[in-house]
Amino acid sequence: MATKSQTTQIFLSLLALSPLIGTSHGGGIAIYWGQNGNEGNLTSTCATGKYAYVNVAFLNKFGGGQTPKLNLAGHCNPDSGGCKIVSAGIKYCQSRGIKVILSLGGGIGNYTLTSTADAKNVADYLWNNFLGGSSSSRPLGDAVLDGIDFDIESGSTKHWDNLARFLSAYSKPGKKVYLTAAPQCPFPDRLLGTAINTGLFDYVWVQFYNNPPCQYTTGDTSNLLNSWNNNWAPSLKGGKLFLGLPAAPAAAGSGYIPPDVLKSQILPQIKKSANYGGVMLWSKFYDDQNGYSSTIKASV
Repeated sequence: MATKSQTTQIFLSLLALSPLIGTSHGGGIAIYWGQNGNEGNLTSTCATGKYAYVNVAFLNKFGGGQTPKLNLAGHCNPDSGGCKIVSAGIKYCQSRGIKVILSLGGGIGNYTLTSTADAKNVADYLWNNFLGGSSSSRPLGDAVLDGIDFDIESGSTKHWDNLARFLSAYSKPGKKVYLTAAPQCPFPDRLLGTAINTGLFDYVWVQFYNNPPCQYTTGDTSNLLNSWNNNWAPSLKGGKLFLGLPAAPAAAGSGYIPPDVLKSQILPQIKKSANYGGVMLWSKFYDDQNGYSSTIKASV
């Protein structure tokens, strides 16, 4: 019979092994907002109580000496200062404990980083116009966003790691600059792999869609689970890993997972990862159409 100290030691040993023996980790839902004027405003988005993180999409023109440009589709016109109205929504979301992140890039845009100095200039612009710095322009008004999301899908393959370092250096005690990324699921990501390897990213929501070699196809979870378990989960340093999905069949070209399949076959497997963080959905508009987050929230 084990002594009390031996029993304690065994318990502690099992605790240390817990990520390996099937402990399930709860997570949150991240949503992209900003690319459809019919998806409601930011305040109503956060009032649903469904989301823990909101990515405001996109700043889709920057770098290479260009004047940065925000594109929030049908929500507002940044050229006339019209997007300053979003400031109230950002503050409301934050008052509910929801992190609001500015997303850089997207599938359509004109963005690049040409050098380390260019990355520094972009970081300074982001700090002064969206984060804790000051500027006369501030396209989203005086609200201070929680961080920056890298949804880099085109352009340069270099200097994103420099941008991450410069932004991270702006973190202060009590006010961290969160860094998030939305790489494609083929591993390592061609554009963001080097940046993610810095270990500076707090949340990485991998796009497990529009990429047949590492996504769900009807009746087959193996490609997705192999990519998660063998590539993404073991390699991510420090941050939390999210399963990025289309919120409706029309939200992506491929990779939609029916909610029942997600809840029964995929979430129970990926939640065993110690760095599991939750699910990311594209996008608020499609989530409204399909009710996806409502269906899965209790299982995430």
